[in-house]
Amino acid sequence: MARDTHGRRDACLAKARAELDGLADAGVVMAGNAFPAVLLVKGELSATERACASALLGGVDGDALRAALSALGYAPTDWCALSALADDGETPLSPGLLRKAFAVIDPTTAIACDETAARLVREAFADELASLEELPAAALEPGFVAHVLGMRLMNLGGFADALGDPREKQLMWACLKRLAPLGEPY
Repeated sequence: MARDTHGRRDACLAKARAELDGLADAGVVMAGNAFPAVLLVKGELSATERACASALLGGVDGDALRAALSALGYAPTDWCALSALADDGETPLSPGLLRKAFAVIDPTTAIACDETAARLVREAFADELASLEELPAAALEPGFVAHVLGMRLMNLGGFADALGDPREKQLMWACLKRLAPLGEPY
């Protein structure tokens, strides 16, 4: 019995590794945990983030997001950063490739950190968002939670820019508090 369990675990890990490698080969840039509860999608990259994939959300905005997630009760490593731009730092991911990245990462919560990321997430999940009854959620307006394909989506609308303004920081924190970790049963 133990061998079978290990065999299945190894097969699942090999599958996940192959899927993640396939995303990287297609130009998808990610950093963080490969099996996160929270996916942080960023479309407006700093020069450092454009130059180095491991720097994705490695600056002040990433520190603030990770601190906020920790304050909400997420484990320190329970996040993955995803660039909405390909590895050239300029080309937006296609809607199909962005959806595939979401499917491979399989988060319970996804946060678009800026309007560029939100626009691309809207395109990737247009049909699902259009079926939502609440208009602000369907439009993925900043601060509203949209429930799509078993995950919560939120657009922060400009997290990095908000860090310089105490009032805007408070608004971001109020939005993030809507995304506390899900308890069991989900």
